[in-house]
Amino acid sequence: MKPTIALDAMGGDFAPANPVAGAILAARELGSRVLLVGREEEIERELRRHGARDASLSVVHASEAVAMDEAPAQALRRKKDSSLRVAANLVQEGKADALVSAGNSGAVMATAMFVLGTMAGVDRPALAAVVPNRKGATVWLDVGANVDSKPQHIHQWAIMAHIYAKNILGIASPRVGLLSNGEEAGKGNDVVKETFKLLQESRINFIGNVEGHDIFNGTTDVIVCDGFTGNVSLKAVESATETLFHFLKQEFARSWRTRLGYLLSRPAFKGFRKRVDYAEFGGVPLLGVKGATIISHGRSSPRAIRNAIRVAGEVVENRVNDQILKEIEESAHGMRSVTA
Repeated sequence: MKPTIALDAMGGDFAPANPVAGAILAARELGSRVLLVGREEEIERELRRHGARDASLSVVHASEAVAMDEAPAQALRRKKDSSLRVAANLVQEGKADALVSAGNSGAVMATAMFVLGTMAGVDRPALAAVVPNRKGATVWLDVGANVDSKPQHIHQWAIMAHIYAKNILGIASPRVGLLSNGEEAGKGNDVVKETFKLLQESRINFIGNVEGHDIFNGTTDVIVCDGFTGNVSLKAVESATETLFHFLKQEFARSWRTRLGYLLSRPAFKGFRKRVDYAEFGGVPLLGVKGATIISHGRSSPRAIRNAIRVAGEVVENRVNDQILKEIEESAHGMRSVTA
């Protein structure tokens, strides 16, 4: 039986329209079982609009919704019947296997940590982005869950990302790199240098320090860094990608020749856009919490929601959390050797 996914249907800039449409896609194309959590009347209206009332889609009423700009602590404390909180409760109670939300990312993290709790041996959960590289994809974390990070935190994140890359991306022995300002072992600030020593003694396939260009060139499968560096870098990359598309549109609109050139090359540009589109990766997993949690972009399209539901199901089916627990426990005992 497919895992049951609790979807925050009121989360995101285009809720409930896009979350509901994404759930319908997941049910029809993937056979996913989804609990649509939110204001029942609004969700039912969207389901009727699509002519969808599949047995694999159920509605769970929640009277409140967390705003995209709402303070996470305030949302957690005051909105106990929010769609986000109710969805997390369903996972905690065992009525759902995973949580997916395109809502306020800070509130999703706070709620998941408070309701589901962190795994044994994990000091702090981390956000793991999956970004395209020249040969496939790179798991990159932490990209925003933690502003201040200690070496032992980054060490734990490397273990979690190693497990995720192995089980979700299908990489037999993921190469793990530590983001620094140079490849030499002595490069980086004190946190990076201490983390380097811990990773050298770990069970994972640590290849040493890597630099910013390694995120996309395919020389490593996992990149770990502190949450401040990761968040600033990821947002800079997102902005650069959007700006590139903006410049291309301007150039193609300059004359009839450039417009003709666009028409002739449109298939190639569609393929390029698909390779760099976050919608294909669905969302960002919050690794280290007891229940599988996927945080999608606030502007997620129905297809992005569909893929987030897919990824959530894969995390459950591949027992990623169980393997993280096992690996962290064995790592704590000082065992050395790369996981089989």
